[in-house]
Amino acid sequence: MHESRRAELALAVERVQAQIAAACAASGRDRDSLRLIAVSKLKPASDIRLVYELGVRDFGENYVQELTRKQTELRDLEDLRWHLIGPLQRNKVKQLVGSPPLIHTLDNERLGDEIERRFGEAGKKCGVLVEVNLGDETQKAGCAVDALPGLLARAKAWEHVDVRGLMAIPPVTEDPEASRVHFRRLRELRGDYGSPGFELSMGMSHDFVQAIGEGATLIRVGTAIFGARAGL
Repeated sequence: MHESRRAELALAVERVQAQIAAACAASGRDRDSLRLIAVSKLKPASDIRLVYELGVRDFGENYVQELTRKQTELRDLEDLRWHLIGPLQRNKVKQLVGSPPLIHTLDNERLGDEIERRFGEAGKKCGVLVEVNLGDETQKAGCAVDALPGLLARAKAWEHVDVRGLMAIPPVTEDPEASRVHFRRLRELRGDYGSPGFELSMGMSHDFVQAIGEGATLIRVGTAIFGARAGL
């Protein structure tokens, strides 16, 4: 089973990497200008280890408890980079201080204040991305577009929170091309309020090719690598 799973994952990673390379070539981008995050939520640590052996170094998790457990299980992989891509509750921040991931989902000042407090107490810094709700979807996390300038201004006062970019999840659509307008908007927001070096975390399994075309620097790919998740 182990070898068959390895072969399955190898084929999936090869396919995704080929799509990334083609999308970069089509948009005149250097392949090294973006990173692939393999979204491993609800998948076993053994899968992560296999994908790591295939050359992937960035892995994304949605839940703090699952993330910290896998960090412990895979602590021998010293150059593995973790990303928290799911919503973060303030009462869970303290669990991340020991081995902080890059948090993609900062979306309000109170959460930022808590990260600042907890990491300040430990004398550490935490990298974050600001999640923006581009579609004004009430059921989704993310700060409103008109709240972004204020949140970024507030972030300048934090000494232990390092804002490194923006993240967005466009409204769900069957047509990946429909996501382009949202990806383009996030890139424009970086130009309006961020810095040229800001990361753009955007694009998932169904629309990462379009995200690359619009300037993504971090793409979050789960199903296209690991397959469907049980119960989802």
